[in-house]
Amino acid sequence: MTAEGATDLDQLLDEQIAYYRVAAPEYQDHALPYGGGDELSAALDAFHPTGEVLELACGPGLWTRQLVRHADHVTAVDASPEMLALAARDVDGDRVRFVRANIFDWRPDRRYDAVFFGFFLSHVPLERFASFWAMVADCLAPDGRVFFVDDGYRTADELIEGEDSTTIQRRLTDGSTHRIVKVPHQPADLERRLAACGWSVTVTQAPGGPFYWGTGRPA
Repeated sequence: MTAEGATDLDQLLDEQIAYYRVAAPEYQDHALPYGGGDELSAALDAFHPTGEVLELACGPGLWTRQLVRHADHVTAVDASPEMLALAARDVDGDRVRFVRANIFDWRPDRRYDAVFFGFFLSHVPLERFASFWAMVADCLAPDGRVFFVDDGYRTADELIEGEDSTTIQRRLTDGSTHRIVKVPHQPADLERRLAACGWSVTVTQAPGGPFYWGTGRPA
């Protein structure tokens, strides 16, 4: 246990939030040098997220701009005020509600036709996987759907606790290092893990890179 009753995992997740706050100005500088991004975007367009849409961990709004082309309204949640400021600067705010909240503590105040998260699932610790997906289910209206994109990419330098650990270390351009969660999900294993949580989700590997996307709904 750490100070004031927080667990080691709580501390790690706090460090993860702190990392994304500091990383906000250079977030796009750390994009992976692989193809597959066009396939992710096309898959999201094909998903056609209409109606009331929730975006978890919206970051600087890269996906929010695409969601708002389909949705009647988007609620975009992120724990970093720096990321939210970037998103609000670059996204038309008339149909977007930005919410600052720690997603692991946040609960929805309404139901949504679709829930989206981009490059966040791999940052959900396996210990919180089931509870996270239970929260996502609580966000959905009847017949609501989920869509996510992510990657399982980790460099050898990041594996400070070994390949079997889901804790890695990221380095920013100022040389500072930060611990975050990075779970290297594989599509077939991820489908089975989701099925065990009561979800029917198809996970598709993008060609030519480490990216994948998933779409489905509670079983």
